[in-house]
Amino acid sequence: MSIKKLEDGRFEVDVRPRGRNGKRIRKKFDRKADAHCYERSIIARYQNNDYLNRPADKRRLSEFIETWWMLLGRNLPYAKYRLSTVNGICRDMNDPMMYQIDSRCLIDYRCLRLENGIKASTINHDLFALSGIFKAMGAIDEFYGENHVATLAPLREVKSEMSYLTENEINTLLGSVKGDYYRIAVLCLATGARWGEAYGLKAEHIIHNNVMFPHTKNGKKRVVPVSQEVADIVKTHESGRLFKVSYSRFRKMMKAAKPNLPKGQAAHALRHTFATHFMMKGGNIITLQRILGHADVSQTMTYAHFSPDYLADAVSFNPLSEVSTLRPQLSGQKGVSGGNGVITY
Repeated sequence: MSIKKLEDGRFEVDVRPRGRNGKRIRKKFDRKADAHCYERSIIARYQNNDYLNRPADKRRLSEFIETWWMLLGRNLPYAKYRLSTVNGICRDMNDPMMYQIDSRCLIDYRCLRLENGIKASTINHDLFALSGIFKAMGAIDEFYGENHVATLAPLREVKSEMSYLTENEINTLLGSVKGDYYRIAVLCLATGARWGEAYGLKAEHIIHNNVMFPHTKNGKKRVVPVSQEVADIVKTHESGRLFKVSYSRFRKMMKAAKPNLPKGQAAHALRHTFATHFMMKGGNIITLQRILGHADVSQTMTYAHFSPDYLADAVSFNPLSEVSTLRPQLSGQKGVSGGNGVITY
């Protein structure tokens, strides 16, 4: 596909919309803009005809997922978790045929899960995983239908309270856990690691007081420095997995240290704790982004308000900043006195 300028100043469209073995279409235009419009219309027309001429995709969703798993899915980070997620969707939808997965089907699925008490954020997350499969399979010509998940507006999410441990609660936790549970808690508090990143850590991943997390949420390895004291606590042998721990048991230990911990925030609260205390002590938000491995700084901005300088100008530049006193007025009403007037309220 190309548009080339001819010697006479005109522009020639030269395309094969069905590929190099398909029909060749050529046409000349005086203006380049007209050539571009023609090229786009030709490509769109052939693509639309290809779509309309295809039969309905009568594969079951379970078969589609199995094909995705064999071709692509098993090589992805957190592969088994993704497979479990989309298999759950398939089960809840009663394994429909691919052509049946339209907007109404997806809305019915969401309503069913909401009625069963599933949070909107969980439903959005699961459907995002399904949409990713459609997109990936389309890229290798294994799916040619419309991705209705991508065009469906996500459910509005109620942001859950972000909880963290105070210094006293940190001391309570570290004083109540032993062995590998103590060591993994120290690692998470010192690096802001996710539970899965810490759980899979090997001794070989700690080199010269630098902890490397090779298996992260976004697939990019991350290195976080730690003190010698932390390295000595965490690295108890020279090779192999460092921790043999149970998440459910650790969650109970967390609840004991902080009884009012919000639902769904057990070990992840240690990551929040690291980030919160980092900002409270004057840490830089961009540095925190790199430590946590956030792809977008907007994710990290969740912790910005813990900085001691956050919106500090509100104190210096508010309209009362130059008012001498706040005192009751002679009439008995309270107000603000300053300058040539009185502001009462």
